[in-house]
Amino acid sequence: MGQEIESILHEQRTFVPSAVFSKQAHVKSLAAYKRQYERAAAEPEKYWAQIGRALHWYQKWNHVLDWQPPFAKWYVGGKLNLSHNCLDRHLKDKGDRLALVWEGEPGDFRRFTFRELHTEVCKFANVLKKQGIQVGDRVAIYMPMIPEAAIAMLACARIGATHSVIFGGFSATAVRDRVLDAGAKAIVTADGGWRRGKIVPLKPAVDAALSECPGVEKVVVVRRCRNEIAMKDGRDSWWHQEMEGASPECFPEHLDSNHPLFILYTSGTTGKPKGIYHSTGGYLAYATATAKNIFDLKADDIHWCTADIGWVTGHSYVLYGILSNGVATMMYEGAPDYPDPARLWKMVERHRPTIFYTAPTAIRAFIKWGAEHVRGRDLSSLRLLGTVGEPINPEAWIWYHRTVGQGRCPIVDTWWQTETGAALIAPLPGAIPTKPGSATLPFFGIEPEIVDETGAPCPPGKGGYLVIKKPWPGLMLGIWRDGERYKQTYWERFSGKYFAGDGAHVDKDGYFWIMGRIDDVVNVAGHRLGTMEVESACVSHPAVAEAAVVGRPDSLKGQALVTFVSLRPGQMPGKDLAESIKAHVSKEIGAIARPDDVRFTQALPKTRSGKIMRRLLRDIASGAETQGDVTTLEDFSVVEKLRQQAGQEE
Repeated sequence: MGQEIESILHEQRTFVPSAVFSKQAHVKSLAAYKRQYERAAAEPEKYWAQIGRALHWYQKWNHVLDWQPPFAKWYVGGKLNLSHNCLDRHLKDKGDRLALVWEGEPGDFRRFTFRELHTEVCKFANVLKKQGIQVGDRVAIYMPMIPEAAIAMLACARIGATHSVIFGGFSATAVRDRVLDAGAKAIVTADGGWRRGKIVPLKPAVDAALSECPGVEKVVVVRRCRNEIAMKDGRDSWWHQEMEGASPECFPEHLDSNHPLFILYTSGTTGKPKGIYHSTGGYLAYATATAKNIFDLKADDIHWCTADIGWVTGHSYVLYGILSNGVATMMYEGAPDYPDPARLWKMVERHRPTIFYTAPTAIRAFIKWGAEHVRGRDLSSLRLLGTVGEPINPEAWIWYHRTVGQGRCPIVDTWWQTETGAALIAPLPGAIPTKPGSATLPFFGIEPEIVDETGAPCPPGKGGYLVIKKPWPGLMLGIWRDGERYKQTYWERFSGKYFAGDGAHVDKDGYFWIMGRIDDVVNVAGHRLGTMEVESACVSHPAVAEAAVVGRPDSLKGQALVTFVSLRPGQMPGKDLAESIKAHVSKEIGAIARPDDVRFTQALPKTRSGKIMRRLLRDIASGAETQGDVTTLEDFSVVEKLRQQAGQEE
């Protein structure tokens, strides 16, 4: 068996930043990027000190990095407050400028200046203090995408309470598990939220979860949908009533740089979810620097990241990294295709965001719905596009560039994880030529490497395991209450190096191509193939909107390739189309990648953040029972329909 992962995707197109964009960018050329990257590599602590100085500190740090492998502490001895950095320090010059614009699914919207947002955050911080929340306590936030979610997060940061945001679509069981693991003392929630014209009830799920969470003393409830809910005397209170008498002034706590800012739970393939927790100083410094440079933020930008606040993307690039730069952010509550597939583009017309940052799975959904919903809309406010969440296939990249960006907006394809805090590999839009499907080059101070199973570096073009050689300020502090799991999961596979769990390769220009999770690698007749590249070839077929490729056991080849395909509008599934897709993949990347089975489906099983859950598809393809944590699955009925379909085909 070969040790490297074979790269079979051959993408040759390159897009150079326009002279107009480069002229106004923070980093204006590839040469300027390389000079700064080399300086950061040569003197990393000096560089990270420079990054840290972009924040406001009450007390300067004693030393930049305390590295006790695999645990890193940044800006040791320094004291600061995240809420102050996101709000207070902008009040003098930008107090009356837009900080947050929000639209609800029913069409209601609200706008906050920095001064107005500061007032709301201070008031809710005082509410929390009145509820008995102190520095170091944990507060769970289980909310729809409404301004109060952002206000609650910033209020927790202001008083030094560690927040744990739980995505508002999770079940009572998922809420219970996360609240218990974090040891949360209070929960901030809402009666419900709007999704596809229906109310998603949240408070009932909290009530069910708290029957097994005796440590929770207080629940604050936002009245959003006015659905009937139960309120428990002594424990539950209404947000609006609590805010009425709250003072609009609240002193921001002077917190240690390594004080835990938040815990965010990610799904494991088995067992309980992992509580990833991040620092205050290092995390904010890194989120601020990456947001400024990767999105090329300007004072008059309105940044629209479509991620939910319950994911790390929502933490870093809806809220903290954007507001810390003094730039306005945008939030939307509901489904992207409600009441019709043009919803997001109508919102671009209405609110005039300048940056649009979304997931490849959303882009593929836009393709499936049809370009007619985008065309004819005034998208002239957009100057930059971005992608996040998983590798983007080249055809979706090109569609995004031409249809949404209208050929004039650079695309920043960002690679990162909950664990990394913010983006590690991404193009700087005024400096780095882009290649569709590649996250391009690492951010300053980040030293990635592709290694084989022995830990030896792979030559260009050879796929292997993506590792990071040195710590960076956005690196997680660890797994909450489980230091040993942190070591085993991220650091033991390749001693002294952070193992991301992704496969990748580097091309002759030093560009990184992420090939997907190592778990998704399949072994076909002795060839180890990353499924992302096969999926890219499938999606380049004119009939295909989205594809997911998995392996199933095969007595002859070891594993056979099974492709789950959803089609573009007007296309009909059938044997002829299946054969056409197989032939297309074979032509695009070689006979070794030709799918053995093509299965048509209306939808693919995805997490709430839009990632395809390929391990569930592997179970279906091999006829196995569903294993592991499925609390992040958006719609379990998708899995059931696929199982029924598989049974009918057998």
